[in-house]
Amino acid sequence: MKLGIPKETVEGERRVATTPEVAKRLIGTGFDVLLETGAGVAAHFADDAYAAVGVQVVERSACFEADIVLKVRRPSDEEAAAVRAGAIYIGLLESCGDDALIGRMVENNVRVLGMERMPRISRAQSMDALSSQSNIAGYRAVIEAVAHYGRFFPMMMTSAGSAKPTRLVVLGVGVAGLQAIATARRLGADVYAYDVRPETKEQIESLGAKAIVLDLGESGSGEGGYAKELSDEAKARQQTLLADELAKAHVLITTALIPCRPAPELITEDVVERMREGSVIVDLAAANGGNCKLTEPDQAVIHHGVTLVGHTNYPSMVPSDASAFYAKNLSNLLEIMVDKVGTGPDAQLELKDLAEDEITKAMLVDG
Repeated sequence: MKLGIPKETVEGERRVATTPEVAKRLIGTGFDVLLETGAGVAAHFADDAYAAVGVQVVERSACFEADIVLKVRRPSDEEAAAVRAGAIYIGLLESCGDDALIGRMVENNVRVLGMERMPRISRAQSMDALSSQSNIAGYRAVIEAVAHYGRFFPMMMTSAGSAKPTRLVVLGVGVAGLQAIATARRLGADVYAYDVRPETKEQIESLGAKAIVLDLGESGSGEGGYAKELSDEAKARQQTLLADELAKAHVLITTALIPCRPAPELITEDVVERMREGSVIVDLAAANGGNCKLTEPDQAVIHHGVTLVGHTNYPSMVPSDASAFYAKNLSNLLEIMVDKVGTGPDAQLELKDLAEDEITKAMLVDG
């Protein structure tokens, strides 16, 4: 059974869907791994490193002729058309609702599995790419804040004087937010955090941060551990109550997202105007409209003396580890998709019925 790993073509994307270490494990399982020439170079994995573990380094077209095509980002029109009929495509689809491109793939008898459709169950944790990549994004967001902020994060006491610790607020306490809290705490910042889901208070405090608690008159807890959209009345109350807390922050890291909805606006222009000059806002929701409407996607801009950072692909800034995490997610998924039939050199991999496993069934796109 052949796995094809083409090079990512989205501008600025440096990740790759497998690494030499994970490829070696897949080959040991019984897969033939085909990798496009140069696919791992941007993530610091040379073709020779793949070839040394038994990967076949091939032309791009050969990857799309494989039985299973593995990618990181959403397929382009050309990539979608290149996947052969009868094959399986696995990757992040980056879509909500009806999707004409993915629909055409399904019509062409391609079975499409979306990594973001992974069910949030214990058995699927090792395959959860959204969590693995969000973890990296939360870490890298804090590093970005440090780079743009012109002051120390920790308390510093020297013979020349002392500096107070940075007051850092994290908005949205999912995987990315929790990692941002942990990273900022390790760097010595005075960390506060807020989430519409009341159950996150214990998680915030377990990392040594202080929870911001607001009475909104309703809960923001949704299904599957995600936040749900608040009513207009609760949104207005949230903005009013949050304003004073946010205006006191020196660094704001926002991660608040609602699946398949525009990002909630949590930081108004009035709050930005009230923040100390030189403060920084790192908006991880920039790709979905931003938690601050002054944020510009993939730009770092200054408004009212405050730097707003709107990068939309933080995992790609840590390409080696992000690729390694994603590759392991895929490898763990592939292991539950196949059975080994026979023994010794004649053993073959046989694909299971994808509709029979609750994980692959949830990931499978109907069209």
